[in-house]
Amino acid sequence: MLRAEDTALVLLAAGRSRRFGDVDKLSEPFLDQPLAYHVVTALEAVPFRSRIAVVCQTSLDFASRGYTVVENPNAEDGQAGSLRLGVQAAIDRGASAVLIALADMPRVTATHIYRLLDYAEGPDAVIASSNGVHPTPPALFGADHFPDLLRCCGDEGARALVRGGHHVITRADELIDIDTPEDLAALRAAYEVKTIIRAGARRSD
Repeated sequence: MLRAEDTALVLLAAGRSRRFGDVDKLSEPFLDQPLAYHVVTALEAVPFRSRIAVVCQTSLDFASRGYTVVENPNAEDGQAGSLRLGVQAAIDRGASAVLIALADMPRVTATHIYRLLDYAEGPDAVIASSNGVHPTPPALFGADHFPDLLRCCGDEGARALVRGGHHVITRADELIDIDTPEDLAALRAAYEVKTIIRAGARRSD
């Protein structure tokens, strides 16, 4: 089993979603904090060897949340460029594995991350998340795959590796990623409904 203590968390937070226009998607509010801080908060108790945020022109202060911040000056090159920068930073910090997470996936839990780690038996591990239909980040890669990750190109990123790895199924709502304003509106609406239901239940007690 790979340990969190030997693993670097690489948070990809450099995507400039064209569908959000000039708005920094990751700074958009959801519940009580910016969208990107939800995964940061969810994973803050996991004892990773290091935490690395790959960013591009964001106002969010990941350094104050314990992250080494790596600026990606060429975010238009696709996710693979951010991936390469994050993996290289992990290698420089002596990590034996990397856990790749996306900053626009606000419902990921620490429990699921520990399940990924539990399935990883050694440096050749590739363990991805799945909603039961297709694999997705968060994904864990052992050190044997660092050279492959450093060669990734374009938006394809590490998808070929992920498709061939072991897939750990979790609830689909935990793996929601926010690509469009409509996605964010739907997520906000869903949680507003839950809040109203909980408040009504408390009043009836």
